[in-house]
Amino acid sequence: MTEKLIAALIGHGYRVFTRPFELNIIGIRSQNLLSNTFNDSVNVMYKDDKGNWQLHSFPATTDPGQFWLKNPLNPQGTAVLKEGQYLNSHIIGLHRSRYLALVQRAPVTVIRETKRDGTFDFSGKEDTGIFGINIHRALQEGTTKYIDKFSAGCQVIANATDFNRFMSLCDRHQQLYGNSFTYTLLHETPALSLAA
Repeated sequence: MTEKLIAALIGHGYRVFTRPFELNIIGIRSQNLLSNTFNDSVNVMYKDDKGNWQLHSFPATTDPGQFWLKNPLNPQGTAVLKEGQYLNSHIIGLHRSRYLALVQRAPVTVIRETKRDGTFDFSGKEDTGIFGINIHRALQEGTTKYIDKFSAGCQVIANATDFNRFMSLCDRHQQLYGNSFTYTLLHETPALSLAA
């Protein structure tokens, strides 16, 4: 899977970070666009101190839950992060003043989903700015089954233990390279399958 991720990043003209413990944080949006399920993944890829690639893949959502699709916070529609690479877009900070996560600090582009039937068609208006598109967890313990209110556009890791592992990797990156993280969102393809 590591080779496929690297190939996908290079194929899109995106940066691949190769210094030891410098993180490539990559979301993969499932081809299955059923809302309210954690059917995507957040992947962390990096080289260890021996130069070997390491990969951790965490079940997640890259889409908002049904609650916010039906009850948008913004009158223009619910934010759905557009696929792309967002250089230096996140830092370690407090998510909703509650716990440490990766919080947005630089502009990203979202698609404003105006349909309120719980489905996505990605045909809405694009909007670029700082919207609080954070990378955080769902419940404080265990695995969360349904997205519901946990994402209004954020990238959310379903399992609390996975999230703690994710943050420990971010801590290591921060110690070496500072508090700045790039997030890349890709769409699942036959060559880049979540089942792989």
